Amino acid sequence: MHNEKHLDTLAFSHHLYDETPRELEFRATTTAEAEEWQQVLRDKLIELMGGFPTTKCELQPEILETQEFEGYNRETVSFQSRPNMDVYGYFLTPTHKEIPSPNATILCLAGHGRGVDDIVGIEEDGTMREEYGGYQNDFALQCLAHGYNVLAIEQFGFGHRRDEVARGRGGGSSSCQPSSGAALLLGQTMIGWRVYDAIRAYDYLSTRPEVDMNRLGIMGISGGGTTSFYTAAVDQRVKAAVISGYFNTFRDSILSISHCMDNYIPNVLKYAEMYDIAGLIAPRALFAESGTEDTIFPIDATRLAVERARSIYKHFNAEDNVGLEVFEAGHSFYGVGAFEFLKNIL
Repeated sequence: MHNEKHLDTLAFSHHLYDETPRELEFRATTTAEAEEWQQVLRDKLIELMGGFPTTKCELQPEILETQEFEGYNRETVSFQSRPNMDVYGYFLTPTHKEIPSPNATILCLAGHGRGVDDIVGIEEDGTMREEYGGYQNDFALQCLAHGYNVLAIEQFGFGHRRDEVARGRGGGSSSCQPSSGAALLLGQTMIGWRVYDAIRAYDYLSTRPEVDMNRLGIMGISGGGTTSFYTAAVDQRVKAAVISGYFNTFRDSILSISHCMDNYIPNVLKYAEMYDIAGLIAPRALFAESGTEDTIFPIDATRLAVERARSIYKHFNAEDNVGLEVFEAGHSFYGVGAFEFLKNIL
């Protein structure tokens, strides 16, 4: 007899998900086993993301412009991540209170939208916003207000780093789809490209005397949360990660809901769920925040993922290093509990 369920593509995907064993899911019972598991999964994750260059190119850093604002200074900077690919961003240092030097520094990564300008208060016409705005609420400026240095970089495919077609469509258009597709055709991933940019951003920060390399954070929302999450998983220089509007399960987010192609890592579900990957950050600090009305990263799955991640952290005696804030709103940056959490870490 004909089964209507067999015409449902999502039901088919869920069936395959349920049937697919995660080869490297967390099963450790001791700290030593957990640390060994981390190394194996971290190596596999880097492989699945497409791998990183075996040799790092010269950074060739430049300061393109320096400006003073009330409470902070902003340098427009660039550095080379890979041959033929530069990273553009802003290095911000607070001046509104006595700040130690070197200082704790947070790498900030924007989500889809206008890119890095939209988290440092720059409007599309180049003027400065008078108050925090947009779904990202200028979280890089919020980091400054809490006394941190900030390096806010443009993600691959956004804002200042797009192809000509996307530039012609206006500020909010990205190059995500063609670039993500190109990466997949080459056996790589957009996540891998963006994570490597973040790794090189920390290399750049190591050249700045204002930066305490023992007090490094990372923060991002949505697509920026994606990059922040995977960077913290593979780069152990990150002491604290704040993931806004992303941490969830693969099953309930990108497997079940239409998302940009930049979210996908081929074959990852053969090895691990998202909460297993969160275990690669342990015992370092991980804070997630999510809105109750977020329609692309469902809140119940976020709660489950945090609970599963915390159970892994217990094996490192570090369950207090996992935090979650749920707030009444949609897909947006909140940043209340996050900054309270960071106070005790950075």
